[in-house]
Amino acid sequence: MPLILETIVTTLSPAGEMHLVPFGLIQDGEDLVLAPFRPSPTILNLEANPVFAASAPRDVRVIAGCVTGRRDWPVEPCARIRGMRLSDSFAHAEFAVASVEDDATRPRFRGRMVHQESHAPFLGYNRAQSAVLEAAILSTRLHMLEPEKILSEMRYLAIAVSKTAGPREREAWDWIEDKVSAALGTDRILANPDAA
Repeated sequence: MPLILETIVTTLSPAGEMHLVPFGLIQDGEDLVLAPFRPSPTILNLEANPVFAASAPRDVRVIAGCVTGRRDWPVEPCARIRGMRLSDSFAHAEFAVASVEDDATRPRFRGRMVHQESHAPFLGYNRAQSAVLEAAILSTRLHMLEPEKILSEMRYLAIAVSKTAGPREREAWDWIEDKVSAALGTDRILANPDAA
């Protein structure tokens, strides 16, 4: 299995509008591959402006927010590419697209790093932060996985949230739970203590 880095990817449209989205970048040798599913603003942006930035967010609400429609997070200009990067990040890297493997469903954009920069020390995520990340990924698979699989995973992840979440992690979890419960027509897990 390849290494996949969960990041916040930013691209620019032809009009210069930024698109910010969580993405798992796939390591392939020294390059990282971005493989969005069609249709995607990321694909259109990369075709017009073949560069992107990837940031490691310090606040997991950014990831949870993006998958629940909250994309207004502070950004700032990149150092070497025409683009923006997440402001509140442990680090970011800037990439130029070296090649594209076209596909009707999921093209692969091979990113060659042109710059990287650290912004804050990374001491590690707590369990709730990791649980929010996993729940965010699950919430993007609602159309692909069986409801009971999603709920089973969410119940397990809720244990870490209930034990180790601070206010930011709990807010991020609530956003994801609202999305999942609305999509599946179920009660929220952490609203029901016996479910966690």
